[in-house]
Amino acid sequence: MEKFFKLKENGTSVKIEVIAGITTFVTMAYIIMVNPAMLATPFEGTDMYDKVVNGVFFATCIAAFIGTFLMGVLAKMPFAQAPGMGMNAFFTYTVMLGMGYSYQAALAMVFISGMLFIFITLCSFREKVVMAIPKNIKVAISVGIGLFLAFIGFQDAGLVVLNQDTMVSMVDFSTYAENPQACFGAILAFIGVVLTTVLYKKKVTGSILISIFVITILGIFTGNTVFEGFSINFGAQVKDFAQVSLFACFAGFKELFMGSSIGQAILTLVMLIITFSMVDMFDTLGTLIGTAKSANMLDEDGNIPNGKKSLLCDAIATVGGAMMGTSTVTTYGECISGISVGGRTGLTSVVTAILFLAALVFAPFVGIVPSCATAPALIFIGGLLLSAIKDMEFDDMSEAIPAYLTLIMMPLTYSIANGIAIGLISYTLIKIFTGKFKELNVLTVILSVLFIIRYAMISL
Repeated sequence: MEKFFKLKENGTSVKIEVIAGITTFVTMAYIIMVNPAMLATPFEGTDMYDKVVNGVFFATCIAAFIGTFLMGVLAKMPFAQAPGMGMNAFFTYTVMLGMGYSYQAALAMVFISGMLFIFITLCSFREKVVMAIPKNIKVAISVGIGLFLAFIGFQDAGLVVLNQDTMVSMVDFSTYAENPQACFGAILAFIGVVLTTVLYKKKVTGSILISIFVITILGIFTGNTVFEGFSINFGAQVKDFAQVSLFACFAGFKELFMGSSIGQAILTLVMLIITFSMVDMFDTLGTLIGTAKSANMLDEDGNIPNGKKSLLCDAIATVGGAMMGTSTVTTYGECISGISVGGRTGLTSVVTAILFLAALVFAPFVGIVPSCATAPALIFIGGLLLSAIKDMEFDDMSEAIPAYLTLIMMPLTYSIANGIAIGLISYTLIKIFTGKFKELNVLTVILSVLFIIRYAMISL
């Protein structure tokens, strides 16, 4: 194990890597509950709803296992993968509910986009994309992911809530009598942030994981940690998975290529596949760059070690996920939670992958951990990532403003990809109109144009 993962060379140990892997899993385990409900939304009120939920639950766990395990043994990096939030919303609300495509057809699109990922990765195109991202924007990506994760954490904690006048506001604790559980959840989450910070400051190994366990236990007394029973009809879930999700993408090809208006269908299909491809590519690139930078893993040119292998793992996982029956698989920003407690090698990912596979059987236990226990990890990690802002260059506004737009648009639009897109488009336009077009990389300009076309034709 030492020889394969080079633990000592990376300043880590088996114990640290295992703790990091567990921490990453617990922080992002919500996806195995959220994703099935999301993808089954179009089937609400029908006999297919429970079957799709069961099928996608299996697909989510297996796809996460495939992607994360590959990341561990092929790329040997501490990154974790699972069906992406945002992409599953696009899959459900835009492609299925908005445009009327079936679940099978949407999976076929994901499968095609995954095959495209593999091709362009093997051709080293995606690595060239990484190099085409300006250095200041690379730094901003890390900071933006921090803000994005913190925003998600505040929402999950119930500290930030919807407000009709200002869009968001802090939870109103004076409503305790009407909704005590929400108020207790927000308080527990705040305690979790403080506890995590204190433990981290005292260099306690596994500080984030300890905080999650403590808040989960405290949640029992406030009603936030709920035990709904541990029984699970494993046989029925396996059956639903085999009938509904497994290889369903192949049935979708007929719908995609035998439409009544084949010309329009192909144009729409091409744009949808490009959208799947671009959003996943930039979500993955942004996450890889941001998390690798936070762990000081980037080389002197700001590139990711084993970048090609990491991107290939993502591509293979997307194809595998589509075959299992779930939306696009991508690298998760939450893996920074494991990195922050010392995870530095692929062993972290292997541990996380094994836990995703184990979740097939122990799903009830995973569901016990309340969001107010995992939210503090996201808020705390967001704070850690903000430290990268000191590396941004503010002297040149043609560099600073695109970076600023990159980081601020991620939380405001709830998308890493949108942040990168707005950053690149603004960078290109500012450089052109300030007479600094010679500083532009040709690929940077091409990517900016592609993003403009994507925004003009399809909303995400």
